[in-house]
Amino acid sequence: MDIRRINEEISVSPQIAPEDVKAISEAGFRSIICNRPDGEAADQPNFEEIEKAAKKAGLETRWIPISGGMVGDEDVEAFRKALAELPRPILGYCRTGTRTTTLWSLAQAGKMEPTEILAATRAAGYDMGGVVRRILNGGRTPTDEGDAKFDVVIVGAGAGGIAVAASLLKRRADLEIALIDPADVHYYQPGFTLVGAGVFDPAVTARTMASLIPKGVHWIKSAVAAFEPQNNAVILDGCRVVKYDRLIVTPGLKLDWDAIEGLTETLGKNGVTSNYRYDLAPYTWKLVQEMKRGRAIFTQPPMPIKCAGAPQKAMYLSADHWYRNGVLKDIEVDFRNAGGVLFGVKEYVPALMKYVERYGAKLNFFNNLVAVDGAAKKAVFEVAKPDAEKERVEVEFDMMHVCPPQTAPDFIRVSPLADAAGWVDVDKETLRHTQYENIWSLGDVMNAPNAKTAAAARKQAPVVADNVVADIDGKPATSAYDGYGSCPLTVERGKIVLAEFGYGGKLLPSFPKFVINGQKPSRAAWILKEKMLPPIYWKAMLKGKEWMASPEKVTVSDQG
Repeated sequence: MDIRRINEEISVSPQIAPEDVKAISEAGFRSIICNRPDGEAADQPNFEEIEKAAKKAGLETRWIPISGGMVGDEDVEAFRKALAELPRPILGYCRTGTRTTTLWSLAQAGKMEPTEILAATRAAGYDMGGVVRRILNGGRTPTDEGDAKFDVVIVGAGAGGIAVAASLLKRRADLEIALIDPADVHYYQPGFTLVGAGVFDPAVTARTMASLIPKGVHWIKSAVAAFEPQNNAVILDGCRVVKYDRLIVTPGLKLDWDAIEGLTETLGKNGVTSNYRYDLAPYTWKLVQEMKRGRAIFTQPPMPIKCAGAPQKAMYLSADHWYRNGVLKDIEVDFRNAGGVLFGVKEYVPALMKYVERYGAKLNFFNNLVAVDGAAKKAVFEVAKPDAEKERVEVEFDMMHVCPPQTAPDFIRVSPLADAAGWVDVDKETLRHTQYENIWSLGDVMNAPNAKTAAAARKQAPVVADNVVADIDGKPATSAYDGYGSCPLTVERGKIVLAEFGYGGKLLPSFPKFVINGQKPSRAAWILKEKMLPPIYWKAMLKGKEWMASPEKVTVSDQG
C-alpha cells in the first residue's frame, strides 16, 4: 500500500485490496472512503468487497464514486458531508489517490487558506493546481471568470516590479502592462538600517504606491492567489482571472516571523526589535539610545535572506553609537549567526573584522534563533556546529535585534513556478523561467544564486525588460545578468565598506579604487549610501532611468 498522509484527519492512497483492510485498521484508521466507480479496470475489486472486509475489521465506509476528471459540485458536498460524519482518521482511495485528494481540497475551500491546501496536497505528492480556481471559489465551479488580458502582467510592485515596468515602457511605450499588488505603501527598504541608527526619519523611506506606478500601467490592487501557467493566467483573491501574453514575477519574499517561537508576541517591546520592518526600525534607535549596560544580541538566520549584511550593519551602527558615547565598555555585543562565516565574499572580511575587534563583538557561528521569551529576556538558539551534535542554548539579553527567517511567499512556494526549495526557477543569466518560456522573474523571489538586494534588482530590471521585448519581437534573449549585488556595510556612522560582487563572489566594483575602494571603509561610500542612493532609487530606478545599470549583451555564440 502507498498511503500518503494529508493531515491528521485524512490520508489517501491508490486502489486498495480487501486483504489490505486489516493492516489499514491496525494502522489506526477508523473509516474508508472509496472514490472509484466499480468496473474501471478488470483487476479492480469492487466496493462491496472492500465494504465487507471493512465491516469485519470494524471500519465504517462511504462510497462516493467519481469518474476520472468529473468531480462535480454535488460530489464535493457529499465528500464534505462524509468527512463530517465518519470517524477519524479516514483513508480515502481511488485509482491513484488524485480524485480523493481533489475532493478533499475542494471540501476544505473556505475552511483553510488556499496556500495551506496546496501545500498539504503537494507534500503528499499530489498537484492541485488544476482546481485552484474552484478552491478559490469555495469549492464550486466558477461560472463567470471575468477575464482581463494584457501584453505583460507583473506580479509585485516592489523595487523590481516598478523598475521593470518603467524599463519596459521605456523600450516599448505601446505595451499594455498590468501591475498586481495589494499594498497602499511602497517602502525604500535599504533605508531601514539608517532609520534604526537615527540617521533617517522613517517617513523618507515610504511613499504611496499610487504615486509610483508608472503612467500608463494598469494597477490591479489585489493579492495573487495562484498561477495557471498552462493557461497564461494569474488567479487573484476572489477567483478573478487575469490573462497575459508574458508574465514577470517579482513579489519579493516573506519575512517568516512566526517561525521563531514567541517572537511575534514580543516584537516592538521587551527590548526585541528588527530593522527589517518599517514600524520597528525606530524602536531599534530608541533601544540603542537608552542602553547603557548589559547584553545586546544581533541575530542572523540561515540563508537566503534579503541583504545578507543587514544583521551586522545593525550591530556595527549600534556599537558605534555606544562607542562614541563611552558606554561600550559596559555592553556585551553578541552576534549570533546561523551560518559559518561573517560575510560570504572573503575579500571584505578583513575590513569587517577590524570593526568586530574595535567593538569587542563576540562572534557565535552556527547559532540559529529558535525561540524568544521577551518578558523573561531570554533567547534560545539551536547550535549546529560541524561534526558535533545539535544542542540548544539559552541566552539572556537586554536588547535583541532579530533578523527573521525568510522564504518565498506562500502562493509562490505552492505554485508550478517554484523549484524544490520554493523559489521561482529561472535561468540565472536571462532570468527566464526554466519551464515556461513566456515567464521571467527578478528580485528576491527567484532562485538565481545572487545576493538579494535592491541593487541586484536595479541591474536585473533592464535585463528582463530587454529579454521580454526581444521575445515579443521573436528574437532570442539579448541581455544577461552577471549576478551583481551590492551591500553597503555601515561599519560606523560616516563610513561604509561597499561590497559589490557577482556570481561566484566575483568582485564587481562600480568605481575606480581612487574614488571608492570597496575593501576599505570610506566616507565616499557613506555619502553614496546616505545622499545619492535614495534619489537614484526614487527618481531613476523606479522611473526607467538605468544609470550604471546597462545590462551585459548576449552574443549569438553565447546562446549556442
